[in-house]
Amino acid sequence: MKVAIIGTSGAVGQEFLRVLEERNFPMDELVLFGSSRSAGTTYTFKGKKITVKELIHNDDFKGIDIALTSAGASTSREFAETITKHGAIMIDNSSAFRMDSDVPLIVPEVNAKACANAPRRIIANPNCTTIQMVVALKVIENISHIRRVHVSTYQAASGAGASGMAELETQIRQVVAGEEPVVAKFQYQLAMNIIPQVDVFTENGYTKEELKMYNETRKIMDSDIEVSATCIRIPVLRAHSESTWVETERPISVEEAKSAFANAEGIILMDNPKAKEYPMPLFVAGRDEVFVGRVRKDLSNSNGLTFWTVSDQIKKGAALNAVQIAEYMVRAGLIK
Repeated sequence: MKVAIIGTSGAVGQEFLRVLEERNFPMDELVLFGSSRSAGTTYTFKGKKITVKELIHNDDFKGIDIALTSAGASTSREFAETITKHGAIMIDNSSAFRMDSDVPLIVPEVNAKACANAPRRIIANPNCTTIQMVVALKVIENISHIRRVHVSTYQAASGAGASGMAELETQIRQVVAGEEPVVAKFQYQLAMNIIPQVDVFTENGYTKEELKMYNETRKIMDSDIEVSATCIRIPVLRAHSESTWVETERPISVEEAKSAFANAEGIILMDNPKAKEYPMPLFVAGRDEVFVGRVRKDLSNSNGLTFWTVSDQIKKGAALNAVQIAEYMVRAGLIK
């Protein structure tokens, strides 16, 4: 088994290295690729130093079984044929192919079997906010069909990559020192602030990030589910939070929902209001699971249920989900 990482120097690329080592992914060789700026950089994996190769149009992917890509949508589109032409499966973390009808959009806890139908040898990794939401929604869908969802996200600086986290850290130091914060990555100062915009606005007033949650959820769940999202950036380094309201075809009790969450794959139920136990980014960063808490009935709708989720955006929301896709494909005999 030969695995490649494309975009090694980025936040997700670095997380790929950690996750592959943590999970002892079954491989014989790891090859690292990056831009001309990153080429020549060395990284350590399982005690061995590996030098980053420049990603160019050649036959470097001959013999590679799995390519984990996180170098942006334009790079993914440009190099998809180069990466896959010798038989590699490309598991892509960008938005390039997510809504293509002939590319599966996969969250293993929800629709892993769809990996079997990948005619272009490309599997798309969903948007981070969508991933953590559908892991939780699948649990409710298994009890009763979900008609609609309203969700507000509270997204960490990590959603904008390593540079986003660095900007927040810098701004916090500047604010504490009484200096004027430097704003470059985000629309406004993020330190001591929240920004009700993630990605660019579209003609209908929703941002691209919000529309991703609508379109990707319907594709992943193969459902007529309606989703309305408001995406907000908050001054947290790592791990996204979401407040989710669902309307189901039949009423679901809090006890029924909690029991289902407690027994679900990839979820940890943390819901004990009396003891002030609920998920927070402070304690979830670096964890694999989607944490669920504050499960309660909606007061305005007998078929309504609301809950709170927190998950590490770089880990489960990106690198881990992609590696779990690869693990499933190996187990299912889709990669040999």
